[in-house]
Amino acid sequence: MERRDFIRICAGSMGAGLAAGHAGPATAQHFPRARLTLGDGTPVKAAALAALRNYVFFYPFRTTPCFLLNLGRRVKPRAIKTAGIPAYDWPGGAGAARSVVSYSAICSHQLTYPTRDISFISFRAGKSPVNRFGDVIHCCSDHSQYDPAEGARVLAGPAPRPLAAILLEHDPQTDGLTAIGTLGPDVFNAFFRKYEFKLALESGGRTRQTTGETCVVTELDYYCRQQVKC
Repeated sequence: MERRDFIRICAGSMGAGLAAGHAGPATAQHFPRARLTLGDGTPVKAAALAALRNYVFFYPFRTTPCFLLNLGRRVKPRAIKTAGIPAYDWPGGAGAARSVVSYSAICSHQLTYPTRDISFISFRAGKSPVNRFGDVIHCCSDHSQYDPAEGARVLAGPAPRPLAAILLEHDPQTDGLTAIGTLGPDVFNAFFRKYEFKLALESGGRTRQTTGETCVVTELDYYCRQQVKC
């Protein structure tokens, strides 16, 4: 999919939601554009992301974490069908190799998310005694498992819906990535209600403030002190 086609599909999805009079749980939602950068301000390049490694950044709000993953292979667009919500079309991987995907890192079941101290949810490359699926986003709080190669659809566990996808725009001239919105059912409001006090303390009261013009991307190993593996 060329960059111009990706933008056209995203714009069409957003337009459809607005025409219906509401964003809805499965339409693309527009948020301010935010370029993905490293801590020193250097733009993130899609080709430089290590394959099958967890990266984290915050979008579309300053307190809502996301995973950025290079799956190491071309990821095709998918039609996502989930009971209780309208089907939607996920655009697949970004980057020249179409291998980079991004999702909200908030589990759709218990709203588990990675913090500075600990993370019970992350991408797992490979199987384990309690994980018969490989290359999945696994939440150890409830053993919900999501397939990042298929729009984060639920493969196992009690999670009711896929993770919300973060829409990425790729610039083929610079290989840079920009977050431009979300797609699919999100849990942001429930997340804010559940963790409002904690998030307010950590963000200086900017819990629901949208991300600025840039998002800093960090490896989860460096962001989080401990990762629970299961």
